[in-house]
Amino acid sequence: MSIRNLDKMFRPRSIAVFGASDKAKSVGSALMTNLLRAGFSGPILPVNPRAAAVHGIMAYKDVASLPITPDLAVIATPPDTVPALVAELGRRGTRAAVILTAGFAEGEVAVGKERAAQLLGAARPHLLRVVGPNCLGIAVPGIGLNATFAPAALLPGNIAFLTQSGAMATTVLDWALPRGIGFSAIVSMGDMSDVDFGDLLDYFALDEATHAILIYAEAVTQARKFMSAARRAARVKPVIAVKSGRAEEGARAATSHTGALAGADVVYEAVFRRAGMLRVSELEELFDAAATLSRMSPQRGNRLAIVTNGGGAGVLATDRLIEEGGRLATLSADTIAKLNSVLPATWSHANPVDLVGDADAERYAQAVTILMQDANVDALLVAYCPTAIASSAEAAQGLINVLSQPDTAPRKNVFACWMGDANVADGRARLVAAQVSDYETPERAVRAFMYWFAIARTKNCCSRLRPPSRRIHRPTLSGREGSFGRRLTTSGNGSIRPRSPASSPAMASHSHGLRPCPTRNWPRRLRPGSKLRWR
Repeated sequence: MSIRNLDKMFRPRSIAVFGASDKAKSVGSALMTNLLRAGFSGPILPVNPRAAAVHGIMAYKDVASLPITPDLAVIATPPDTVPALVAELGRRGTRAAVILTAGFAEGEVAVGKERAAQLLGAARPHLLRVVGPNCLGIAVPGIGLNATFAPAALLPGNIAFLTQSGAMATTVLDWALPRGIGFSAIVSMGDMSDVDFGDLLDYFALDEATHAILIYAEAVTQARKFMSAARRAARVKPVIAVKSGRAEEGARAATSHTGALAGADVVYEAVFRRAGMLRVSELEELFDAAATLSRMSPQRGNRLAIVTNGGGAGVLATDRLIEEGGRLATLSADTIAKLNSVLPATWSHANPVDLVGDADAERYAQAVTILMQDANVDALLVAYCPTAIASSAEAAQGLINVLSQPDTAPRKNVFACWMGDANVADGRARLVAAQVSDYETPERAVRAFMYWFAIARTKNCCSRLRPPSRRIHRPTLSGREGSFGRRLTTSGNGSIRPRSPASSPAMASHSHGLRPCPTRNWPRRLRPGSKLRWR
């Protein structure tokens, strides 16, 4: 069904909450609290047959008593009530629902499977789209929509996070908040009874507010649709995925968690690569990807300049850079001369640029400004190790001052690495406030730098794969006309050959069958008795 009616899901004008409650520490109460705090501008209609009001807002008994037809229904009622509720909403005209309730497809309980079938049977006749069940909910911070029971506040941003696990959603949101990282959308997909990865990739590939897509996947349903949607999305914006269930035991855990069949990990690896997506292995990498994509501009090269006040940090960064396939930028003679004029004689005179241990904010600022002008440098890694000469806050301010200058050209990505913990907390806070991405170790900073290069590389590989033409007519083996107006037959060894004429310019006979026309995607051989059809 793809993106049909998904605007009602992610751009609703009104929301009804079924299972809304005032009861402390209940899902219904947390849901109402988040919706009201987020600042949604449209009507919020709590539905509770046993309450006159919920959180100070007039409540309604059932679907029939609602004064308007809600665009979006958020459902947190017992599982047995959900299919009938969805059917009634569909008849009323609602076209989107988020179902938080569990007890459907997860595990191997037969009654849950039956409920899932009933849910789809109730939704599909009305083209009502369903996210869930068994999910955390959805959020679109840019319009004040937070239909989740997550504990953390949400910041607007340009990353869409699509996850099968509600726990991963709350974890990522809690990590992102103190770092000032926001999202264009967060979708907890749960059991994916209707809306799946393919639908959401198609939708957010076209969403102007979304500049990148992050995925936490345990399994993929409808593989053909996923593959097509992933390739389309990866052509226009970065798509980064972390896939769990790599081990057999993890795959079994995923099945009991969301009811999805995880499948062989090697297949997923090939699918992600073929689609042009970048796969990461750990949640930490997903965090770093979020920090990178939310604040960095695309880069094509892999030449990195490293600035540090400690030689060890530069060595560690260099080792990881080479391991990841990057290159140390070769500083131009002009850059070396400029650095010689502002740095002490004991500096490294090469990349990594070691400012030595007594480097202050001014020295950082001067070095970064000079390196920004070098055409041989694609990006900078700026590392700070705690010293008593210059505090972490002073060093951070020196970097911020350079990056805040509008005439700093050409603009290049800068990856900060303030190493340590207690003594660098003030510096990190300043970097976060200035929207400068900070990474805890040099290795993580280098890995983040390489993300953009890896994304550009996978995107280029994907773009070189010519999509199949919709105008190609393939031959059959039943004696009917082929795409070039001639009858085809099979030889004794199973190859395809034309009956006549052999001198056709489009296709010539060959001792092993047909020679493919360069403008057609012809198969060379088929097994005897096989049939060739359109899919």
